[in-house]
Amino acid sequence: MTSTPTPGSVAARPGPTETRGTHPTEVYGSLEVPSGPAPLQRRLLAALADLGVVALPLVIGWFIVDSLRDDNGGGQMDRAVFGGVALITAAALLVWNRGTREGSTGQSVGKGWLGLVTRDADSGEPLGTRRALLPRTGAEVVRLKTAVAEGFTPIRRDTSMAAIRRRRLLGLALLVLLLAAAALASIAVGARPMNFAEIFHALFTPTGIDTDLVVRTLRVPRTALGIAVGIALGIAGALIQGHTRNPLADAGLLGLNGGAAFFVVLSIYLFGLAGPNEYLWFAFAGSLAASIVVFGISSIGNGRSSPLSLALAGAAVAMFLSAMTNTVILLDQTSLDGYRFWVVGSIAGRGPEVLWQVLPFLVIGALIAMASTPSLNVLSLGDDVARGLGTNIVLSRTIGIVAITLLTGAATAACGPIAFVGLVVPHVARSITGPDYRWLVPYAGIIGAIMVLLADVIGRVVVRPGELQVGIVLALFGAPFFVALVRRRKLVSL
Repeated sequence: MTSTPTPGSVAARPGPTETRGTHPTEVYGSLEVPSGPAPLQRRLLAALADLGVVALPLVIGWFIVDSLRDDNGGGQMDRAVFGGVALITAAALLVWNRGTREGSTGQSVGKGWLGLVTRDADSGEPLGTRRALLPRTGAEVVRLKTAVAEGFTPIRRDTSMAAIRRRRLLGLALLVLLLAAAALASIAVGARPMNFAEIFHALFTPTGIDTDLVVRTLRVPRTALGIAVGIALGIAGALIQGHTRNPLADAGLLGLNGGAAFFVVLSIYLFGLAGPNEYLWFAFAGSLAASIVVFGISSIGNGRSSPLSLALAGAAVAMFLSAMTNTVILLDQTSLDGYRFWVVGSIAGRGPEVLWQVLPFLVIGALIAMASTPSLNVLSLGDDVARGLGTNIVLSRTIGIVAITLLTGAATAACGPIAFVGLVVPHVARSITGPDYRWLVPYAGIIGAIMVLLADVIGRVVVRPGELQVGIVLALFGAPFFVALVRRRKLVSL
C-alpha cells in the first residue's frame, strides 16, 4: 500500500516490493503521476504522426513522378531520379525518427508532440538505436511525466574527441556520396528526356550521336561548373560569417557581388560585350576591386579592420555600387538586357572554357581557406583573446579576405550572383559540425555543391520545356530560411 507523503517531502521511486502499473497513479510530493502504459488513443495518434513524417516525402515523390509521365514530357531517368530521392528521403527520416531519435531519447516526433516516451519495460531505460529499428519486444510506451518520475534518462552522446572525429568523418563521407548522387541526377535530368541506356552510352561508349553530344558537351560541363561554384560559395559564406561574426552575412555584405555587377554593366556599356564568356574577367576584377576598397575603408583609423568595420564598410560600398549600376542600366537598354540575364545567376549556357578559366582561382582560394581555418577558430574567440594568444589579426584577416575574394569573385564571374548559398549553407554545416572551422569549411563546401546541383535539377523540370535559373530556385527556398533565421529569438552566436 502506498503511503501519502507529508507536505514538503519528496517521495522515492517505487521500491522493489511495489509493482509498476498496479495502481492508476503514484503520488510524488503533491503531484499525482500516472503509472502504467499511456492511453491507447494517444499512442495511436503518435504512431499516425510518425507515419506521416515518413509518408510525406513518398506522397510528394509520387505526385512528382506521376507528373513526369511520357505524355507530359518526362522521361525514364527523370522518374527514376525523383522517385529515388523520395525513397531515400523517407528511409533516412525513418532511421532518424524511429532509430536515432526514439532509440536515444525515447521520443520520436509524434511521441514528442504528445508527451510520450518509449522505454524498456524491465529496466525503464531507452531502447538504443538498433533495438528501436527492429521489431520491438519488451518495450512499453508511457507518459513523459511517468518516465521522468521513475528515473528515465536519455542516452548521452559520446562527447570524447575520438567519437566526435568519427562522427564528423562519417558525415563527410555521407555528404560526398550525396554529392555524387546529385551529380548523377544533374547528368541524367534535363530538357531532353533520356533513358538509362542513352545515359550509359553517352558516358562510357560515346559514338557522337545526339544524346552523346547533349550529355558530354552540355550536361557534364554544367554539372562540373555547378560543383565548383557550389563549393566556392559555401566555403566563402562560412569565411565571411566567421570574419564578420555576423550570422546574416554573405558575399553581398562585403560588396563583392555589387563590384562584379558594376563592372559587368560597364563592360557592356563601354565595350559592347555580349556574353558571359566575354565579360567574365570584368566581373572578377569588379569583385577584386570591391574587396580592396572595403578592406581599405575598414582599416582606416587604427590601421586594423574589425568585424564591425568590415560589415559597415561592405554595406556602404555595396549600396554605392548598386546606385552606380542602376545609373548605367537606366542610361542604356543594351546594358539592361545583358545585366538582367547575368544577375539572376545561372550555370546554364556556360561552356567548359568558363570552368577552366576560373578553376585555378577556385582551387587556390579553397586551399587558402582551408589553411586559414585554425587562425579563424582563434579569431572567433574575439580580437582581444586572439591577440593575447599571439595571433597576427591583421595577417589572418587579410588572408581570409583574399580567400573570400578569389572564391566569390571567380564564382560570381562564371555564373552571376547566386544568392542564399553563402547565407544558408554555413548554418546547415554549423548545426552538424559545431563552431570548429576546420570541419565547418569542408562541410560548407560540399553542402553548397549539393544545394546548387539540386536547385539546378529542379529548375530544369518545373517549367519544362524551358528552364528556371538556379539563382531563382535557390531564392525560392532560401528566402523562407532567411525569414526563419531573422525571426529566431536568439541568432547563432559566431
